[in-house]
Amino acid sequence: MYSIKELKRKIEETRERMYKTYNHNPNDPQVLAISQRLDVLLNEYDQALEKSKKHHLNGNSD
Repeated sequence: MYSIKELKRKIEETRERMYKTYNHNPNDPQVLAISQRLDVLLNEYDQALEKSKKHHLNGNSD
């Protein structure tokens, strides 16, 4: 699993790639594939944030 910082970077890179692909050709099937990958990354990011919150609420600082 990626760190929160790595996930943020990957999300931005994937989002930028999706926009560029769409702007070049909105009908390119890669737009959907990239969008699906972005969804996966966003879900991983949400899960990592939730895990981090729970970790800190439980008094863990490592």
